[in-house]
Amino acid sequence: MEWGSMLLRWLHVITAIAWIGSSFFFMHLDASLRPDPGIKAGGSAWQVHGGGFYEMRKYFVAPATLPAEITWHKWQSYWTWISGFFLLVWVYYAQATLYLIDPSVMTLTTAQASLIGLASLALGWVVYDQLCKSPLGRNDTTLALVGFGYVVLTSWVYTQVFSGRGAMIHTGALMATMMTGNVAMVIMPNQRKVIAMLERGETPDPKYGKMAKQRSSHNNYITLPVLFMMLSNHYPVFWANSAVIPAIVFLVIVAGALIRHFYNVRHADHAKSPWWTWAVAAAAMMIAFYVSMAASPGGRERLGLAPREVPDVAIAGLANPPAHVVDIISSRCSMCHAPEPVWDGIQIAPKGVMLDTPRRIAKEAEAIRMWSVLTHAMPPNNLTEMTAAERRQLAEWLGVPKG
Repeated sequence: MEWGSMLLRWLHVITAIAWIGSSFFFMHLDASLRPDPGIKAGGSAWQVHGGGFYEMRKYFVAPATLPAEITWHKWQSYWTWISGFFLLVWVYYAQATLYLIDPSVMTLTTAQASLIGLASLALGWVVYDQLCKSPLGRNDTTLALVGFGYVVLTSWVYTQVFSGRGAMIHTGALMATMMTGNVAMVIMPNQRKVIAMLERGETPDPKYGKMAKQRSSHNNYITLPVLFMMLSNHYPVFWANSAVIPAIVFLVIVAGALIRHFYNVRHADHAKSPWWTWAVAAAAMMIAFYVSMAASPGGRERLGLAPREVPDVAIAGLANPPAHVVDIISSRCSMCHAPEPVWDGIQIAPKGVMLDTPRRIAKEAEAIRMWSVLTHAMPPNNLTEMTAAERRQLAEWLGVPKG
């Protein structure tokens, strides 16, 4: 599971770099185009890179004749989604009881949680696509605001079904599905229609280019928020309390979209750089920081707020560990993995894992097996001096073969 997760994540990051890089480059190229007398409907731009000069020309509809070779930019997007999808399945659906299901939110089986996740991504794309095709799509600003509200609302729905971690990652996955859906279902088909018209000797309809450009702009503005959602998986302060996830999603989308807006405008005309966007983006992230801190038990104490009790949820089908196992975990792990960690510098339980009661220890049995028995990665650097004998006792409890 660990090797599969690492290899899928590696592929996902590589393809995402390729996709985002090309997306940002072409948005920059569009913004830097200047009128060119040699192109009736289009523009050109000069750039320098790697010791060479490049003249780039864009036809807003299509050239009079097609060149012999055309490079299609699509597989970066497709493989980013494909690798991300399999990573979602590998980590969140194959290990649903560990990462996706929270019995205090909704009691689900692995199959049920997985089917809900898959169906939500498919349905989420359909709703977004229909919004774009509706009369709302005639006004870019109105459509953007409605789409923004739709994503935030969806993040709230996810918190009513999944763990905080699962809700955050599915919100990012939904946005990523919209992005790749735009490429596969709108941008590429419209480009093929334009080429088909040229091959028949017809004048291409500019509406296809406008539709593709609208979806491409959506992809550009939500790229940074999607990256945040994906990376937040590793930082429990953002999802440990599901109640504030919609607020954090709202604020991160505002910040990320404004930063992209700054660069889109600046690339078109340096004199019109909207510097105010950085101030608003910074304010949004500071508010997100306060909200996330106020939602975590340790963070509330640092902010001078009253502590919040974290319920001890009964986990069906898991027997409480024996007393000696509880003693080991309590003395070596629970100073960090508790509602209010007492280890200096830690304000929220790492990865949101709580090990302060027998039931919670039972719930995290698989994580204990991986991190403290198979790899000895925890405690970190063995700061609490867990002994080899104690690890063997954990192994016996977990049924790990000797050797």
